[in-house]
Amino acid sequence: MTKELAAKAKEAFEDDEFDVAVDLYSKAIDLDPKCAEFFADRAQANVKIKKFIAEAVEDANKAIELDPLLTKAYLRKGTACMKLEEYQTAKKALEKGASIAPCESKFKKLIDECELRISGISPLNALLFVVIWLIMIMRSELFNFFAQKKRKFWFNRHDYYQKPEEVVVTIFAKGIPKQNVNIDFGEQILSVVIDVPGEEEAYHLQPRLFGKIVPEKCRYEVLSTKVEIRLAKAEIITWASLEHGKVPAVLPKPNVSSEVSVRPAYPSSKKVKDWDKLEAEVKKQEKDEKLEGDAALDKSLREMYSNADEDMRRAMSKSFVESNGTVLSTNWKEVGAKTIESTPPDGMELKKWEI
Repeated sequence: MTKELAAKAKEAFEDDEFDVAVDLYSKAIDLDPKCAEFFADRAQANVKIKKFIAEAVEDANKAIELDPLLTKAYLRKGTACMKLEEYQTAKKALEKGASIAPCESKFKKLIDECELRISGISPLNALLFVVIWLIMIMRSELFNFFAQKKRKFWFNRHDYYQKPEEVVVTIFAKGIPKQNVNIDFGEQILSVVIDVPGEEEAYHLQPRLFGKIVPEKCRYEVLSTKVEIRLAKAEIITWASLEHGKVPAVLPKPNVSSEVSVRPAYPSSKKVKDWDKLEAEVKKQEKDEKLEGDAALDKSLREMYSNADEDMRRAMSKSFVESNGTVLSTNWKEVGAKTIESTPPDGMELKKWEI
């Protein structure tokens, strides 16, 4: 029972439902008050709730009392004390945790931050320190990259774009054998595991998706430079991001004009037509009209454009023009920062015509 409660609490935490996580961990603690793990995990959830930072410190202390070798308890205490601006106390807890787990890089990073706060270094100098620190790390990583001559495969990044009915996720990976790619589709979960020859750890991409998908309609293809995944949307809505979050989806909205036109009334001996009724009948016929193929897609795209905000329209226009009609994106933050390359459908190639 306690394991089930802890599993549900962890799931709630990952879904940013921190109040629910705290409540579930509390129930688990009631059943097993000697479990240091439960106190440490509840401390982590309390850290996310600003008004419960003090409770997080108390939970971390209890976890340390029950298990003095539980490193994450020291990490939780240090993090909570830093939120309370008690940097001396935070530093002591972090240093104790680092002595137990010297290879844990999180401790060193937080200890360095505490020392900066304690010494009262100005934000500008602190920023300079961080920049120098990052440069040193990058130089070290580059050295390691070129030193590992066995490494034949590498991953650059992943990206996505969407159409009304699907989302296309691209993982930029060179030279990956098809048999090394394992992809599963859930109702709202995408699980990607790629075994990289010569590497100890596999590549993982397992986001909880922004919206629901239809698993049996999803597919993927392993190409020479990338892995392309096509997610069939369960609903025709615009995803605000690839991963689940608090941003609502953009639902199609009726284009309702804010202006009301008033028809002039003229005296006449003829029977007056009911223009409002006639207009309603025309609109009903247009709504009930069933289009197929390109006509249906064209109507859907026109409705999406007319109901979009300014940024979405700019993104749609820029991506469509620059890609020669092969890409349509609604994300201005991504589209505005780069030139959109043409991405022709599979089995076709792009040709440039000179006039």
